[in-house]
This record gives sequence, structure tokens and C-alpha cells, in this order.
Amino acid sequence: MGDVLAGIHATWEFDTDAVLIRFERGIRAPKLFQSLRERRIPYAALSSVTLTPGKRNTVVLRAVPRVGADPLVEAAAGQLKEGCDPYRLVLPAEREVLAEYYADELRTVLDPASDEPADRFLVAAPEAPMSFKAYDGRAGFDGERVSFRWSWTGASSAKWKAGDQTFRVGELAGIIWRSPEALDGYLRLIPRTAAPVDHRAGGSLDDTLGPVAGEWETSAPSAGAAGEPSASRAADQDPAAVLFGLGYGPVHESLPFAAAVLESVRRTQPGSGGPAPALVSAGRRDPADIAERIHHLGELHRAGLVTDAEFSAKKAELLSEL
Repeated sequence: MGDVLAGIHATWEFDTDAVLIRFERGIRAPKLFQSLRERRIPYAALSSVTLTPGKRNTVVLRAVPRVGADPLVEAAAGQLKEGCDPYRLVLPAEREVLAEYYADELRTVLDPASDEPADRFLVAAPEAPMSFKAYDGRAGFDGERVSFRWSWTGASSAKWKAGDQTFRVGELAGIIWRSPEALDGYLRLIPRTAAPVDHRAGGSLDDTLGPVAGEWETSAPSAGAAGEPSASRAADQDPAAVLFGLGYGPVHESLPFAAAVLESVRRTQPGSGGPAPALVSAGRRDPADIAERIHHLGELHRAGLVTDAEFSAKKAELLSEL
């Protein structure tokens, strides 16, 4: 098509095989749009196109992505608010005829298999390295490993006892992102041995499609989890999860992060089999950081939350990282 359609907060440029969406970076634009900047959506990644009336004398052109085509949509699992949907283009109502023209043009270039789920991601994920500050720690992703570094002010004693964590994407089956706009938002990594047994809140382990609020069980406990399967516990007790909170892990930071991890997991481990997951301690730490952690460990010990044996063992472990 080769044309450009400018709307509110975004501009769509139509190429021969894809639509390039450039998001506005103004202060009124959703922060997620500012974070994404631009996205190239192949026509093969779309299932349909709709045009509907919008609010305040506008119309909304929406390209509906195929199931399984976009890691961002898969990670979000329907939790994004309408105004943050990157596939919506809001236009003034007087441009409805033009919007209808582009909607018809898009429909003519849809893949014949557009009604079927995609067998792989067709839209590029946000690029690593990435990081964001969660309520109980800082999450980082370098493209190969996900790391959680606990905060002494927010992390539970269970996470402090487990220590900072590093996960290779090949050891993971996927992720669960529960929006920070929910009351109990979190990002949880799912080891490859985990299997869901309750889908009351939706989601899927094999495809890693979203938030699961039910119970999970694993065929083998994760290392560093005190013998308890990582995915069966509350997120604040799980060293494979970080918590969100007011100002911690906002959508525009944590969702692209989750999408990047999900894409890497799917790309490196496309099959259902694989080695058992492992949690490994982070490498050498800054001495000041170690001192801070030992101080916090001492506070937990004095409060009776850590036994003498646990305090001695963990203190020795921390000192060994110097």
C-alpha cells in the first residue's frame, strides 16, 4: 500500500508485507506506547481488522493479532486496558471513510491461515538488555539469563534465605505476568518441570499465555527453595517471582520485559522436553551490598525469623561471594 495513516498517539505506515506502527512519545501518550516506540507487524501476524465507533467523536481502527503471533500480547493475556492496546488506532470521526478504506485494504492482504493460531512468534519482541525495579527486588534480563536481586526493604525472609537468583532461559518453560494494576501483580518464571493443575484464572504453561492464580505442582523441587516446589507458593515467597506494587514494576517496564523473556524461552526451547530447571546463585557482589545483606539477615535472626543454623549458613554463603 505504501501509505501513512496518522491517528491519536500513533501513526500506521503500510508497507508491502507489514504495517509499521510508530507511537507518539508525548506526555499524553500511554507510557507503554512510549516504551515500545515502534513495532513492525507483518500482515501474516493478523487475524482480522475491525472499525468501530470510539469515544468523543472518534472511530477506532483495530488490527486483531493472531493467537500466538505476538509475544507482547501473549504475555499480557488480555490484561491490557483498552487505551494501552498497541493494535488500536484512534482517529477523528471525520476520517471514518478513510479508515474504512484502509480496513478493507488490510483485509485483502491477510494470510489465508489468519484464523488459525500462529506456530511461532511473527512479531519481534522488545530487545534485551532490560531491567525494572519491582517491589521486592530488581529484575534484569540480558537475552540469555533472567536475574532477580532482592531488596532488603521489600523481600521476604524466604527470598533472602534463597539468595539472589539467576535463571537461564533454556531452563524455563515460560512466564506468568500479572498486571501491576491488579491487587497482587507479579512476574513469575516457570521452570520447565512445572505443570499447571488449575486454570481458574486462565493461562497455559506450554504456551505461557498469562496469569494463573490457582495451584501449581512440579515434578521436582527447585534448588534454593527449601525443598518446596517453586511454582506452588505465593509470589512473595517464591524466589522465581518478583512482586509489583505502587510505582514498582509498571506496565510499560514489566510487560515488555516479560515479552522479551517469553520470546527467548519459546525460541530456545521450542519442544516440551528439556533439562530440569536449576536456580544458581549470582556471581561476586559488591562488598557494601554483602554487608547490607548480612545486616538485614541479622535483623531477621534477632526477630526470630531465621534460626541460628540458618543465620550462620547464610552468612557464610554471603561472605563466600566476596
